Amino acid sequence: MIKINQIRMASEASPKDLYKKAAKLLKTKEDALSKLTIVKKSIDARRKNQILYIYSILVSANDEERLVKRANSKDVMIFKPKKYRQPKIMSENAEIKRPVIVGFGPAGMFAALSLANAGAKPIVIERGSDVDARTEKVEHFWKTGELDTECNVQFGEGGAGTFSDGKLNTLVHDDFGRNYYVLEKFVQFGADNAILTDAKPHIGSDVLKTVVKNLRKELIELGGEVRFDTKLTGFEFGDDGNLKAVVINDGEKIETDRCLLCLGHSARDTFEMLEKTGIGMQPKAFAVGVRVEHPQEMINRSQYGEEYDENLPASPYKVTAKASDGRGVYSFCMCPGGYVVNASSEEGLLATNGMSEHKRDAANANSAIIVTISPEDYGASSPLDGVKFQRELEKKAFAAAGGKLPYQRFEDFENSRMSTGFGKVKPSCRGEYDFGNLREVLPEFISKDIVEGMHCFAERLKGFDDPDALLSGVESRTSSPVRINRDENTGLSNVDGIYPVGEGAGYAGGIMSAAMDGLKAVEKIVRSINQNG
Repeated sequence: MIKINQIRMASEASPKDLYKKAAKLLKTKEDALSKLTIVKKSIDARRKNQILYIYSILVSANDEERLVKRANSKDVMIFKPKKYRQPKIMSENAEIKRPVIVGFGPAGMFAALSLANAGAKPIVIERGSDVDARTEKVEHFWKTGELDTECNVQFGEGGAGTFSDGKLNTLVHDDFGRNYYVLEKFVQFGADNAILTDAKPHIGSDVLKTVVKNLRKELIELGGEVRFDTKLTGFEFGDDGNLKAVVINDGEKIETDRCLLCLGHSARDTFEMLEKTGIGMQPKAFAVGVRVEHPQEMINRSQYGEEYDENLPASPYKVTAKASDGRGVYSFCMCPGGYVVNASSEEGLLATNGMSEHKRDAANANSAIIVTISPEDYGASSPLDGVKFQRELEKKAFAAAGGKLPYQRFEDFENSRMSTGFGKVKPSCRGEYDFGNLREVLPEFISKDIVEGMHCFAERLKGFDDPDALLSGVESRTSSPVRINRDENTGLSNVDGIYPVGEGAGYAGGIMSAAMDGLKAVEKIVRSINQNG
């Protein structure tokens, strides 16, 4: 196949438009080309008076080498797609014990699906409920403030990503086709086909609920099992020190010699159990800050120009700056046309997150504005000191507005005073809210860096530091505060049979990277089974 990058079009292109453009670049006739596939589509809005659609495509033709040579362009090349090779357990090893997967977020879902395809019939345990029951519990919490600590925005089918924007972009380098395999599976299970081509793909929280149910259905059809409302509470080891069983709900045992820890970044009580068990862990850097809300229309005007076409999608943004103290401050988990959500999972503590539905048609854009925290910053002397630091911030956030989401106008945040009313921007959120002083929640150096960053960002996005921009918080769950040690060759922790996987274990930073880490873990497990039985 021939790959052509950087096809620039003044408007959204039809296949016919792209065939015509490709034929011109390849100096051949349109009917000489076939099987045109859009690989990637993005919008270039750097010139507000000339917004362009940028395409990368694949086409087939006879004598492709000659056409590529004749085109004589760095953007035209022969392309050999890499298709993901699903690992398979050899038939003579078919009597292995069923692996247990802890957590049914992206890492757990794709590890389970891969193990089932390999023939291992995995058992998944998930402390939260199935996605339908979970949605009811989360919406009840948002309306009443009554929290289910075992099933919430953090815990349950689909993981924390189920109540997010469902972003699928990743910086993970992939030479094995895992990335595209995950995207194809999402489409198979109900996601919009556009995620296969969009430069910044997303599913949307509303669609994700259908996707995870369909994935679960296929897993069960392949011989897998999912047990909801089932919590890992311990392990049983043999005389050789190797894994013999997992203990669930403080009593029942599931015999296994392989357990994949596909934990979320908020599984704090499980981290505590692992530390007591002797599983090797270390503290790691993460980031904390606030959520900021602006009218989506303002972001669109800033990104696309004052006379932007309303048919353009709700614009995302990504901003970074370096504060005067040398720290980086940046946007994270940006949700166009979305909602700020109360993402708490422990009583008396409060954390925020962002969420968008598929259409991204809510009034406000929101993003985390965060600053990286190192283990030195929070005085780490043990693996779980990052968890302790997060909890201290979340306790202050809970107190700031009586358990409700604490909101503050940016001007008031900058001057460290409680807001008394909203200005041009009204909250677009899920969960009860009230006014609170976020300067009393965050360490002062973090607050100062956020103020500096907001003003720096306004140089690129007009109005970003508007006095009426809304801040809420605390944004403390950006990534796991711990890393569970593992051998990168075998995937094993310091205890034989236990495999740390995904975001909670400290090896991923979003839906795609977590799903891909789940696939990589299974590749190592299947290789071990085929070599050793």
